[in-house]
Amino acid sequence: MEHVIKIYNERYPNILLRVLKGHFVTPHSHVNYYIDMSAMKARQSEANAVAEAIAEQYSSTTIVDTILCLDGCEVIGAYLADHLAKAGVLSMNAHKTIYITVPEFTTNGQMIFRENIRSMIKDKHVLLLLASATTGKTLADAIDTIRYYGGQISGVSAIFSAANSVSGMPIFHLFDTSDIPDYITYDSSNCKLCQNGEKIDAICNSFGYSTIN
Repeated sequence: MEHVIKIYNERYPNILLRVLKGHFVTPHSHVNYYIDMSAMKARQSEANAVAEAIAEQYSSTTIVDTILCLDGCEVIGAYLADHLAKAGVLSMNAHKTIYITVPEFTTNGQMIFRENIRSMIKDKHVLLLLASATTGKTLADAIDTIRYYGGQISGVSAIFSAANSVSGMPIFHLFDTSDIPDYITYDSSNCKLCQNGEKIDAICNSFGYSTIN
């Protein structure tokens, strides 16, 4: 596993993407880069910069009642709600404000919303916010779950995405594979890195990564 590589993008000069090259196992795939977004999600200045850049992707005619945060993006979500409100994005909520919430996952990975949270989803315009989208499976599940609970998708935003759309919904992203040209994702059952005998460097998920010695 190599040292941290810092990636800059002229479109977003205040946002720095930190990546590690190696062999990583995610919940749905194997990838050759781990994108470390810890600082973006936890550091005030970076979270605010990310939120401001995402907010620019939406026009004032967009309706957002709820921001559903995946991958630990709640801090970014709070700043995003503030930037959207300042930009004139509409909210149909009775209190004229935007909810920021997260889903719950059952032991088998099923996304659910408890009774006290469902009012933030049912009949609401929901903006999905996540750190990264590789295979799109988590996003597709989230979209299906929101629709099941009576919500309407008003947008999907990711900091990094290897795909341009999922379930017919465009993914607005700040960074993509053009920023990491040799980024590759493999199905876990057909991983070329494994077939080439390259050892797994770490197991990773939305919380971070754990190296394998």
